[in-house]
Parts: sequence; C-alpha cells; structure tokens
Amino acid sequence: MRVPQPSNSPSSGFTVLHLVQPVDGGVGRVVADLVHAQVTAGMRVVVACPDRGPLSADVAALGAETEVWRATRDPGFGLPAEIRRVTELVGRIRPDVVHAHSAKAGFAGRLAVRGRIPTVFQPHAWSFEAVSGTTAALARGWERLAARWTARVVCVSEAERGRGERAGVRAPWSVVHNGVDADRFRPADTTGALSSTAADRAALPLLAELPPDTPLVACVGRLCRQKGQDVLLRAWPLVLRYLPEARLVLVGDGPDAERLREGAPPSVLFAGAVTDTAPWYRAADLVVLPSRWEGMAVAPLEAMASGRTVLLSDVDGARESLLPHQRAHCLTAPEDHAATAKAITALLRDRSLRDTFGKEGHEHVRGTYDVRRTTSAIADVYRDVAAVPRSERREPIPR
Repeated sequence: MRVPQPSNSPSSGFTVLHLVQPVDGGVGRVVADLVHAQVTAGMRVVVACPDRGPLSADVAALGAETEVWRATRDPGFGLPAEIRRVTELVGRIRPDVVHAHSAKAGFAGRLAVRGRIPTVFQPHAWSFEAVSGTTAALARGWERLAARWTARVVCVSEAERGRGERAGVRAPWSVVHNGVDADRFRPADTTGALSSTAADRAALPLLAELPPDTPLVACVGRLCRQKGQDVLLRAWPLVLRYLPEARLVLVGDGPDAERLREGAPPSVLFAGAVTDTAPWYRAADLVVLPSRWEGMAVAPLEAMASGRTVLLSDVDGARESLLPHQRAHCLTAPEDHAATAKAITALLRDRSLRDTFGKEGHEHVRGTYDVRRTTSAIADVYRDVAAVPRSERREPIPR
C-alpha cells in the first residue's frame, strides 16, 4: 500500500480515534488507508471496532492502537452498552478528534460525545437510504438532531451531500471522494507470454479451468441487499441467451450468500471472501456493481484503476466516478435487471470499447481519485475542526 505522508498533516502528538462499524468492505479499506497515512504522518491513531473481521489486525500492523468495540450493525438492546464503551474510550484516550464511520458508529459516537470533542461523521451512505417508511423517517430525524453534535460531516460524493441536505441535515459539510492506491490496483502486465487476462485467471484456482476466451463478469462486494447481487442474478439468464459461454463470479461474502447460491445457475461462480481483490478485477472482462444505494462505492474505483470497464447502477456517487461520455454505456437504473442484462451483453460484445474505457478509467482514477488526495483532504478537515485548543474546550469528558 502506497500512502505517502500528506504535507498538511496535523502535527505529531495529535490523536485521532476512529470509531468503526462495519469493519468489512469499502469502509474497512477507507479506514485502513487513512490509518496508514496518519501513522506515517506521526499522529497517534486509535481504532475502536469489533474484533471480528480483518480490520483490527490490519490497522495494528500499520502501527495503530486498537480497542475492541463490540457493536452490531443495527441499533438494538446492546446500544446502551455500546454508548457507554465509547464514553469510556474517549475519556481514557483523550483524542483531539473522534472520526465516526457509518451510521452505527455515528449514532453511538455522537450520543456518547455530544460535541464535547470535535466529532467528524462520515456516513459512507446515509442510513435512511437503507430503509423505508417509518424507519426511514426516524433515521432522517436522528440525523437532523445529531448534526448539532457534529463538527463536520464528510460525504464521499456531491450526490451524498445533496441527499443529506434534502433530508434536512444542517451541518458543516466537506466532500472528500474515496481514493484508491493506484500502485496496488493497476492494469495487468501485458509483456508476458500469456495474455494479461489469461495469466491472471490462471493464478486464481476458481478460474484456472476456464477457456481463455470465456467472457467473464465480476461483481466485487459484500453479499447483501445494498450491493444488488440479486438484481445481477435476475439479469444473468438474459445475458446467457446471447452469450451462453459467459461466466459470472461473485467475490465477497455476507448475509445473503446462502440465498444467492441457492438461486444461482452453474455459470455463476462464488469466490467467497478474499484477502486481495486486485487479481479478480484484472481477471475480468467487465466489472458490475448493481447497488441499490451507495455514497460512492470503492470497488468501481479499484476496478477502473485496474484498467477495467465498470457497469454501475445510477445511485449516489456513480455518475461522479465515471467519465461523462461513458455514462450512457455504463449506468443503468437501480433494480432494472433487464437494462442491466442489455448493458452487460453490449459491453461484452464490444472489446474495443471496453479496452478504450478501461484505459480512460485508469487514467481518470489516477488523476482524480488517488488515495493521497483523500488522506490530504481528511487532514485538512482535522486541522479545521480541532482548531480550538484542548484547554479551551468546554464540558470535558471525565476520565
């Protein structure tokens, strides 16, 4: 991972507490990149998160302190204990900034701190997008209330910020796009004896037996309703009518894994959770993410950095991540499986267009979504919200 020290990082001795739930998928990757840059800059970095999943071990290896915060994804009977644990951690660690990632951490963290220490909240997609009816109304009401305890809301796309404003959230905003380590996610080497795609497939046991010319679609992400793999599985039989030799690989694990496996035809492969997604992007001809909602998904940026064309549902952040002239080919309406199938088929049939879009996307991500831009912008946010000296803060949380 290449995340050089931002030139504008807060000084050494500055302490940030990252409060994180969930710990997998894009959120975990964003936190790990931030931790790497911040530790490199000489900051004291503490990450409080559930101890299941890879994040705790990953950030510890990068030099962060870790604390176990046993928190579920959703509010429940354990919420009071989760809030008390945050209060205890903040009182003991005495951070200069608390950075809460996603809805649950934002909920518990802001109730515990209540603005007594500068608190940055990063939704990584709004909680009210995941629900409907009364539950969505309650989530919007909470976000409006919690804004009073938020020094800065960091959105990963202009679309996410706009969605928050339309929901009535009134808070200081910063838009900081997700970033990608372009040294890790890069196009395959094309100088070897094998074609780049064939070489990458040969290195992955699940794909090693596929004929070299097999059209391969990859979907990388947590297997859950948000990511829309069920939409992709409904689209897949329509793709097979025109490209019966095509294969689809779902990379990731999650609560919907068993249900998706039960309804999948033999042409759909399941890779499960993987430690490194980079070779799966390079092995694919096309990367698809049919999400129902996002802030700005990390997987499409990684795929583009890897030189692959992406097909996305038109949710928050998707348009911003694509070059304008690619949008007509690479965006479909959320949950429209027929349109998704039509776009997949067209892109798989046009290798020249995919190659052009892949090269353009790689350069676009390197120029616009490099992780160094992201970590530098977050450093700016910390400097702004922590401008009030510690000695002048009111209502300090007791140890």
